[in-house]
Amino acid sequence: MENEAMRLKITLPHQILLQQEDVLRIVIETTQGSLGLLPRRLDCVLTLQPGIMIYETAADGERYLALDTGVLVKCGSQVSIAVRRAVSGVAFEELEQAVRRDFLNVDEHEQSVRSALQRLESGFIRRFMELKRHE
Repeated sequence: MENEAMRLKITLPHQILLQQEDVLRIVIETTQGSLGLLPRRLDCVLTLQPGIMIYETAADGERYLALDTGVLVKCGSQVSIAVRRAVSGVAFEELEQAVRRDFLNVDEHEQSVRSALQRLESGFIRRFMELKRHE
């Protein structure tokens, strides 16, 4: 059996964060819990939750990244991950703090935008129901 490995690509909304060849394994946090990916795993699409991702290469060993919510697609040997935000290049101990600080705590601005959208949606539904009653 020849040496099997995966190609990993991580993209953010505004840039490609990482392109890595020869990835031996990946461990990532999904909405269903922690999941490990090996080169021969079946193709899949996963919804990611904020957490620490581990990937391993023969040359560099284990590497760690903090990822925000996103999507992972595995197709053959290609693993593509698209996330809103990511933190790399810091010590492992700092990654857990980064996940808590940057990804799990929704900032006040985002909360106010979500609240405004919910008010717009409920107003639209209320008006729509009123129009249906007057038909």
